[in-house]
Amino acid sequence: MRVPNSVVLPVGTHADCCHEQEVAEKTHDIMARITAMLVERKSNLAHFVDNLEGSEEPKFYVDQWERLKEMESCTLTILNLVAVNCTDHRDIKKLEATILEHVKNEELFPEVVRVLPPVYRQVEAAIVGIAQSEEVADHGMMDLQYLLSKLSQHEQLAGLGRELLQDILRYLHRIGLVVWYEEIKHLESTVFLQPTFLITMFKLLVRHHLVQQLESIS
Repeated sequence: MRVPNSVVLPVGTHADCCHEQEVAEKTHDIMARITAMLVERKSNLAHFVDNLEGSEEPKFYVDQWERLKEMESCTLTILNLVAVNCTDHRDIKKLEATILEHVKNEELFPEVVRVLPPVYRQVEAAIVGIAQSEEVADHGMMDLQYLLSKLSQHEQLAGLGRELLQDILRYLHRIGLVVWYEEIKHLESTVFLQPTFLITMFKLLVRHHLVQQLESIS
């Protein structure tokens, strides 16, 4: 909700635990709840803006007002929910096809037709090669400066600078090839070349009944 022009595809898992009619009813209910949430958000933002504008000293709240107006301008496109049975490979392929169909929609993603500079592709290919090499640990964590030095060893990337690399990493982060938390101080110098490792870690740490399982340990 804080990212301008976001596009969200809700995905409902465990469809195999419900009858077909239940899936339809739950899908309708979830989409109705999302719609109500967006309406409430818009109403709350308008209420906060009105309060600031009607305060006795509005000049003291300029920063808050600007932030709220910025959030008001952030549009959020919600696509139709996709219900999947994660144990059925056919459903996973169906989800994949749905995502690709939406991503190729120029109305939803105007940048899909943007032509990237050749250096973006060259860095992407080089990073894939580095990630697959034996010298990289399974966790795929690599220091940003070290990654730059490795990339610079490629003839066509000899003149690659840190600032350009950071721009390219932002793009590769957006498309999911790497993960780079540049906004987190303790992680800004670390690039995760294997996003699947993070997913595995999160699955171990953030899961159902985790608190109860930890509390059961003497």
